[in-house]
Amino acid sequence: MKERLKMFLTFFKIGMFTLGGGYAMISLFEEEVVRKKKWIASDEFLDIIALAQSLPGALAVNSATYIGYRLFGFTGAVLGCLGVLLPSFISILFIAMAFHKFQSEELVVKAFSGIRPAVVALILSSVIKLSANFSKTFFNMTAVLLSVLAVAVFDIHPIFVIIAAAIAGYLFFKGEHSNGSDH
Repeated sequence: MKERLKMFLTFFKIGMFTLGGGYAMISLFEEEVVRKKKWIASDEFLDIIALAQSLPGALAVNSATYIGYRLFGFTGAVLGCLGVLLPSFISILFIAMAFHKFQSEELVVKAFSGIRPAVVALILSSVIKLSANFSKTFFNMTAVLLSVLAVAVFDIHPIFVIIAAAIAGYLFFKGEHSNGSDH
């Protein structure tokens, strides 16, 4: 029971300090789950992020639910999900009750002006950390480049990019036997 509570509190802490959504949360998850607690190996964490992003729902919720399930089964999945969601739920509840009164206050406007660059930095940090465990093969680098172009330049919906990447991966590696390693 103590380990389940520790996991819940870890995800609660991650949920409390997540500004900017799931992508900003990746570096917090990695720091806590991979580096500090060593609950998940680095390469498995990359797979979890890929899976969580591919499923419907929020990246952080999917990741916490999967990691919780991986560690403690169904109970862990529920605790992981609640741990990461409750801080946002509580915050939004309080913010919704008071924000309309304070949204134009100079302090609030300036604070959000400072928070935005930090969120961009957290997302960039996640990209850099995840790329360290990413096999830089011709296929992978081409897939990254084409995916960025599709989303950022041609404004193609990420779902279509994920589907196209899955099809391309299947076709490219169709004749190979997988041993679970990265290509």
